[in-house]
Amino acid sequence: MGKKSQLEAVILAGGKSQRMGLDKTKLRVGKYTLLGHARRVARDLHISSRVIKVDYRTGYGPLGGIETALRRTKMRRVLFLSCDMPFLTSQLVESLLDHDCLAVFSQIDGMAGFPFCLKPEILVRVEQHIESGNLSLQSLAEATGHLFCIPESDRAQMENVNTPEQLNAARARLQ
Repeated sequence: MGKKSQLEAVILAGGKSQRMGLDKTKLRVGKYTLLGHARRVARDLHISSRVIKVDYRTGYGPLGGIETALRRTKMRRVLFLSCDMPFLTSQLVESLLDHDCLAVFSQIDGMAGFPFCLKPEILVRVEQHIESGNLSLQSLAEATGHLFCIPESDRAQMENVNTPEQLNAARARLQ
């Protein structure tokens, strides 16, 4: 059985998009919507994907979506993608996936973030963070994960689109 046969991608799309003012998943950047870019990465990796818009417990930010995905998965590992990273490539994610450990998080300048990959066994730790009120993805990464440092040459792929200005810049970049 290949390493990807027990892997699924989960795209977290339950945020309120407060800085954008619009549902980010439906905004077009280039020929795809922001959600479509994340689905494309999963498709290019030949792994199934699903979108989580409603969490098992609401109001817990990304940790709520992580908890929901880990509760529902039947897979050995879950790749978490954000729906606001239109420049992310499957090649960079493939490098992250080469680290088959309990948790591996992308890291830039000491800060952990998307994409990241978790095994379901980490669910207990996620629940502990939620129940203690510690909703920081950074804190979860520091407590549980291996950090995958994004090479300088790949940092542009990690650009997020959270504001109308960032959306306009992303659109201009893909023209």
